[in-house]
Amino acid sequence: MHSPRIGFIGMGLMGVPMSLRLLQAGFPLTVWNRNPAKTATVAAAGAVVAGSVAELVRSSDIIMLCVTDTAAVETLVFGEGGVASAAQAGQLLVDFSSIDPEATRTMAARLQQQCGAGWVDAPVSGGVAGAEQGTLAIMAGGEASDIERLQPLLAPLSQRVTRMGPVGAGQVTKICNQMLVSCNVLVMAEVMALAEKAGVDAGLIPAALKGGFADSIPLQLTGPRMAGRDFEGVKWHVKTLLKDLDMANALGKSLHSAIPMAGLGAELMRLHASKGHADHDPCTLIDLYAEPRP
Repeated sequence: MHSPRIGFIGMGLMGVPMSLRLLQAGFPLTVWNRNPAKTATVAAAGAVVAGSVAELVRSSDIIMLCVTDTAAVETLVFGEGGVASAAQAGQLLVDFSSIDPEATRTMAARLQQQCGAGWVDAPVSGGVAGAEQGTLAIMAGGEASDIERLQPLLAPLSQRVTRMGPVGAGQVTKICNQMLVSCNVLVMAEVMALAEKAGVDAGLIPAALKGGFADSIPLQLTGPRMAGRDFEGVKWHVKTLLKDLDMANALGKSLHSAIPMAGLGAELMRLHASKGHADHDPCTLIDLYAEPRP
């Protein structure tokens, strides 16, 4: 039995290391990106670069997406020359993007109706480091048989794949994940600034709290960068957390579920983004509270 042919759309911060992991695992890989220059790294590692989305779909059994937002997914799937224009029954679309759950359900039904292809929403957590090391946590929504079919392909990317329910359930779970991550990193910025103003070396905070109830992966990865004002080398984006918090608030509103912490978090993140930090790393959030450094 031949290895499934994978097509991967989206060579961003996550897409490139995930694609490299798939290549290292021996899977035939075709890639496409809106800006072709960003395919250079994976092409050098052995990926085939498709000339169009439709060309990628025709040469793939599994189509993977990892792009910025709901609008980008919809354009890539249903826009002119998109996935739906070439997909067939038996193919499976796997969306690693973090997008709106209801839009996901609508698009999955539309793709199934148009061409018979399946859809699994499989947003990930673990950041660039997790993508590079193959230790992502994947929260999946879709048919159990489809997710089982994907297990060998997801193994090189992840430490764990959890089926959360039908299509859309993975996106709901990712919103919950991002509420925790975003509120964590926001209070972390407050903590670091407070410690500095009290005369404590904020750079020691992550090590001091390691292993305790206040510890977290974001604290260990982002805390030292906040304390040291090490803002270069963007590992994730303020605008991404803002997008996800806005989706959380929309979901909460639609379900009449109060999420006041996420609501405040979205406005603080929006304030920071409005000061020119949208494309910066969240470690810059300390600038909301700390005294400016000379």
